[in-house]
Amino acid sequence: MSGQTSTQRERVVEERESFPPGLQNAYLFAWFNALSYQIVLGSPIILYAKALGASATVLGLIAGMMPLLVILQIPAAGYIAGIGYRRFVLAGWSIRVGFIAGMAVVPFLEGLLAPSQQLALLLLLLFGFNLSRGVSSCAWLPWITALVPGSLRGRYLARDAAVQNVASFVTFVVAAGVLSGQPQDWQFAALFAFSACMGGISLVFLKRIPDVPVAPRPRAGKGRVPWLAMLRHPPFARLLETVVAWSVAYGGLTAFTVAFLKSSTNLSESQVLLVTAVSFLGGWGSLWFLGSRLDALGSRPVILFCGVGWIGVVLGWLLLSGGVCAVGTAWLLSLQFLMGLLAALVQMANTRLAMAVIPVMGRDHFFALYSVISNVTLGLSPIAWGLLIDAVGVRAWRWAGVEWNRFSVFYAAVGLVFLGMLGLARRLMEPRAVSMEALLREILIQSPQRFWLRFWPRA
Repeated sequence: MSGQTSTQRERVVEERESFPPGLQNAYLFAWFNALSYQIVLGSPIILYAKALGASATVLGLIAGMMPLLVILQIPAAGYIAGIGYRRFVLAGWSIRVGFIAGMAVVPFLEGLLAPSQQLALLLLLLFGFNLSRGVSSCAWLPWITALVPGSLRGRYLARDAAVQNVASFVTFVVAAGVLSGQPQDWQFAALFAFSACMGGISLVFLKRIPDVPVAPRPRAGKGRVPWLAMLRHPPFARLLETVVAWSVAYGGLTAFTVAFLKSSTNLSESQVLLVTAVSFLGGWGSLWFLGSRLDALGSRPVILFCGVGWIGVVLGWLLLSGGVCAVGTAWLLSLQFLMGLLAALVQMANTRLAMAVIPVMGRDHFFALYSVISNVTLGLSPIAWGLLIDAVGVRAWRWAGVEWNRFSVFYAAVGLVFLGMLGLARRLMEPRAVSMEALLREILIQSPQRFWLRFWPRA
């Protein structure tokens, strides 16, 4: 057994355990759900808010609203047992489709409301959308954890990420086509209406995902949930530290990279969306690159590998925003691809490790705590980054050959946080994880990526 490759080990696992019948509906739900939420939570909503005159702080609030409202998972987790996983998620997802439909009306109110009032109404509808999502999402991870066998969770997460990223790429291509030229109000309205339709279709497949019994509570009877004891569980506590650092660093990257491309380059809204769409090809590539071997390799070495990669990515954005390198198509597409690839790998590795270290007893509350802490940090982060960017404002100065402006300062600060994440990731507890050396050997020698090494110039 010691001489087996990771691929051979995966085949042994597949013979021993298999995915439950009906799980394909989870992938179909993920497809249509991504076609919907990427419009109201991604770059299109940022571009529309910017067209209404939103500042960097407001853009940070929009980017942070969804993860911030995940805090509602804490009080909501106690109601899952009485309702059931599927009904709980279905209720929240149905309500949020209604809020998306409301957003489709906002662009038509231009003559009745001032841009600032339209922006306020948009924020209110986004709040309702994210409120319903924040409450109902607490049942999703416990549901999937109970549904998918432990040895196949990494494979499921990789496939789910691939489906979502391909769907997200399609969404951004559609959005780029709809917003071509100088976007008018009706074009944004059409995009939001498309989002509502896709959200409605996703509910059909959500209803078909097999339900499972709710996991037992931390205590047999009534009483307070031991949140502090859960936070002190060593493997869980170290995972939370790493996830918090990741959330601080990653929180504002997508939103403010879009803001940088729109304000500091000559790209139109349609071109910005097309460039951003490449990140989803990178996310889809995570399945081919490493995701399918995540169960065999473990999460810890993947997180360490991605931490180094992220430092290189933000350095690239720093060189562009600081005027060291010219903003070219090759640079932009390469950085966006790597952002999508690394983000997908980190998300998969973090979620898989949480599934591994969270005990069955009290699973609902553990996952609620995990989601709340990571998402609240993810929500506060872009607001803080927005305040930093607004504080720097239009000021700029040169030092060490770099023009230090609001965006170069932002990318430099993000790089420092990623460096801190690397240090915390070294402390993660995962007994079955391979070493970093084994991970690199898997990437460079045993995996299909070795094909590309043939094209590397040799001395």
